[in-house]
Amino acid sequence: MKGARREFATADGLTLVGDVDGPHDAPLVLLLHGGGQTRHSWAGAMRALVSAGYRVVNLDARGHGESEWSADRAYSIHDRIKDIHAVVDGVSGPFALVGASMGGLNAIHAVGEGLAPAALILVDIVPDMEPEGVARIVGFMDAHHAGFASLDEAADAVAANYPERPRPKDPSGLMKNLRRRADGRLYWHWDPVMFGVEDPSEFRDPLERSTEKLGQRPELPVLVVRGKLSDIVSDKSIAAFRRKVPHAEAADVSEAGHMVAGDKNDAFNAAVIDFLKRHMPT
Repeated sequence: MKGARREFATADGLTLVGDVDGPHDAPLVLLLHGGGQTRHSWAGAMRALVSAGYRVVNLDARGHGESEWSADRAYSIHDRIKDIHAVVDGVSGPFALVGASMGGLNAIHAVGEGLAPAALILVDIVPDMEPEGVARIVGFMDAHHAGFASLDEAADAVAANYPERPRPKDPSGLMKNLRRRADGRLYWHWDPVMFGVEDPSEFRDPLERSTEKLGQRPELPVLVVRGKLSDIVSDKSIAAFRRKVPHAEAADVSEAGHMVAGDKNDAFNAAVIDFLKRHMPT
């Protein structure tokens, strides 16, 4: 169950690509993947959500997957918030945002700027992230600019960065996150120029303001689904977030790292669907 491929026009003229499935009159769930991923990371979650009765849009972020890259390097948080609006503006019924990592930060900012979803689910992301984990992920994404000679070489790089995950015997599934260029080498399916677009010091204050506004909206159900083995979101991170957003719920997925949905998809889906059934029933 993949759904129908659909294109969405952004405010600045880019084309975003997503998969859409589920009943037309059902509440909508918008899936927002993490930095360096594509919509294929949500394949299992999309199937489960559609089976549970929801309508789902599974979107490739700008500069990722099949969505267009910005010739103007328009990869700021404000650009990505507008991309969320490109999908949900005009939706007549309730909708929920499910955002992993980068997608979750985008969702927090969108809510802080006035977007009104019926539910917000953050997947292994909160504003107070563990710096060592963040440095690991950014370092991985900003490496390998020369690409890979083979699929096995790319799989080795992933295995080295995620030692808690077994290296797949068949790495062919990685091709969903790679593209082969004219030189014959394989490159990650994202635009490398997006790094350095925003100064981290300029990003932090807006994130804090958006989190503060989220805490002032107790009517908006919020769930953080954390991988128990994550080096991004710790017990300390969760405690800090719940001080700012006291009404937030938290669910731990054991034996999962930062890539929660990919590590333990069934447990992840169960936590998300239980939350949605309580706060945005079909």
